[in-house]
Amino acid sequence: MPTREPFDVERIRADFPILQLQIDGKPLVYLDNAASSQMPQQVIDRLVRYQTSEHANINRAVHYLSETATAEYETARRKLQRFINAPDEREVIFTSGTTDAINLVMHGYGRKFIKAGDEIILTTLEHHSNIVPWQMLAEETGAKIRVVPINDAGELMIDEYENLFNERTKLVGVMQVSNALGSINPVKQMIAFAHAHGVRVLVDGAQAVPHLQVDVQDLDCDFYAFSGHKLCGPTGIGVLYGKAELLEKMQPFKGGGDMILSVTFEKTIYNTIPHKFEAGTPPIAAAIGLGAAVDYLSAIGMDAITAHELDLLDYATAQMKYMPGVRIIGTAQNKAAVLSFTVDGVHPHDIGTLLNQEGVAVRTGHHCAQPVMQRLKVPATSRASFAFYNTLAEVDALIAGIRSVQKVFA
Repeated sequence: MPTREPFDVERIRADFPILQLQIDGKPLVYLDNAASSQMPQQVIDRLVRYQTSEHANINRAVHYLSETATAEYETARRKLQRFINAPDEREVIFTSGTTDAINLVMHGYGRKFIKAGDEIILTTLEHHSNIVPWQMLAEETGAKIRVVPINDAGELMIDEYENLFNERTKLVGVMQVSNALGSINPVKQMIAFAHAHGVRVLVDGAQAVPHLQVDVQDLDCDFYAFSGHKLCGPTGIGVLYGKAELLEKMQPFKGGGDMILSVTFEKTIYNTIPHKFEAGTPPIAAAIGLGAAVDYLSAIGMDAITAHELDLLDYATAQMKYMPGVRIIGTAQNKAAVLSFTVDGVHPHDIGTLLNQEGVAVRTGHHCAQPVMQRLKVPATSRASFAFYNTLAEVDALIAGIRSVQKVFA
């Protein structure tokens, strides 16, 4: 078996200016990457270059700046196409993030093709952004939502998933990686089963794309949504991948400029994809910044990123599982770099507050996944989520911080 190349995390950390920050005199230990990752200097520099020497509105104008901005915006689209291995750049739609992308599918596909009595399959693990839009559609149309249960480890019960299918099933919405627990769902298997029953599948990839090599052709998903700010890119930018034949049949989510070919007061003819779904002035700078972010990640290599993050997760799990009074929430066999936990007798918000005093940043609460919390009978958790620029020493700081919390509440 070939040996793994050493992962030079210190060299990588030097690319992230914010990691030099101190919190109350303590070095920042940033373990809130599932909420938003940090941005390397290379992406910051690309944003500055755009704003200082390339900025203009895109499309239609023939002056230098507009043509440059348009070319760079479309170059970013091609970079994202390659990053997720989409067959066609027209299948990459820029959105404001995962939530916006899911809502686009709900309005553009769901409202056109899902009717009264139809059924939508979701899972207990879903983020609220992949629950609420479908509830809105169900209330509007009379469709019904059915839910895949999870076991005590936080794994989907695939037999139960398959049993939910019938002739009324029209869509499956499933996250590839749980933001609350880190569980990696068998989405390729789930997609194949759905397609065997003529059912379309939307994958929420917000937590998968930063940690795993994603290939939408290999998955054969119909739609795939993710966000830039979890991917070392700017906020306010995301991607919806959709199969061209579906996007061409869908109605636009938003009306306005640039999503049209012609407008009269009698009739509007919509633009071709992807422009049909990109009404108004898009997030030009953010899209170009996201293109730079995927360049940066690709240069490191997603396989190397995955391996390093799993080393961190395994190291943290091995220490935490033997800590008295600490319970790991979500023990799936196949996980990404997320570690949710509770501490006996201590509210998660108190944990987060005291860890912050040690410079350790974690997320506390229900993580916009209240059905997960209800199923596992916890009101909230503390969540440490790792990125490729985190270190084993930072895991040690987390563990030491938890011990300090326990002493305060002893």
